[in-house]
Amino acid sequence: MSQDRKMYKCTCADCKKETEVPFEPKADRPVYCKECYQKHQK
Repeated sequence: MSQDRKMYKCTCADCKKETEVPFEPKADRPVYCKECYQKHQK
């Protein structure tokens, strides 16, 4: 992953933890932290 990639701060939709994602979050879609994202992939 490139070091100059823009990261966006957001709050996980499940655990409410502050996290950063490499895309701009949209209001109509949930964003998850790494741990919660892995749970949703199962």
